[in-house]
Amino acid sequence: MATTLLRKTVLTAAGIAATTAGIAGPAIAAHATPTGNTTTAVADRKGHGERELDVRYEAQPNFYFCGPAAARNALSVQGKNIDVHAMAREMGTTEAGTNSINDITPVLNKETGASNAYKSVEISTPKADDKQTDALRADVVKTVDAGRAVVANIAGTATDTDGTTHSFEGGHYISVIGYRDNGHTVTIADSANPNTATYRMNIDNLADWIATRGYSTS
Repeated sequence: MATTLLRKTVLTAAGIAATTAGIAGPAIAAHATPTGNTTTAVADRKGHGERELDVRYEAQPNFYFCGPAAARNALSVQGKNIDVHAMAREMGTTEAGTNSINDITPVLNKETGASNAYKSVEISTPKADDKQTDALRADVVKTVDAGRAVVANIAGTATDTDGTTHSFEGGHYISVIGYRDNGHTVTIADSANPNTATYRMNIDNLADWIATRGYSTS
């Protein structure tokens, strides 16, 4: 189902506060200190209801490139190395951010080389219900098993499996690069802070994080 969600990711450099969860603050999302390429040690493995893809992680170079950076990290699991600035131009990214998941999906399809490799799915409600959460879990498993990563537009605060909170009140984009326990736990690549480049999250928490926004999936 194609999403019609056009809610902008509101980004600003004001009020940035370093927290144990990374870099966040009131109405802040996706700020990261410019860095060089960083490679995570996430291996491509499959079995026992789990799979994680090999992401060649790169932190976003500024506070508003979370959309292009999430897409670049997602495409890296397919062995692609696309310049994040080129991605930003294709998505129409400005200092106000990347408008919606609808701007991400066509670029993922183009770079994957298949017009129907990805579709946009909306979770329009303020909180995900069981049906939406189950659909997200199935989409993550299907996409990762196809050797691709999901890209999600999130907003608000969510807690990972280690108990660390990640706050992006103004909105943010992340990549989902793996799953465990048949998709009940997922692995996230987050371009905002290389110190928390990857972490795991319960699928219910991720679904609520995406609520009011959407995600790109196979």
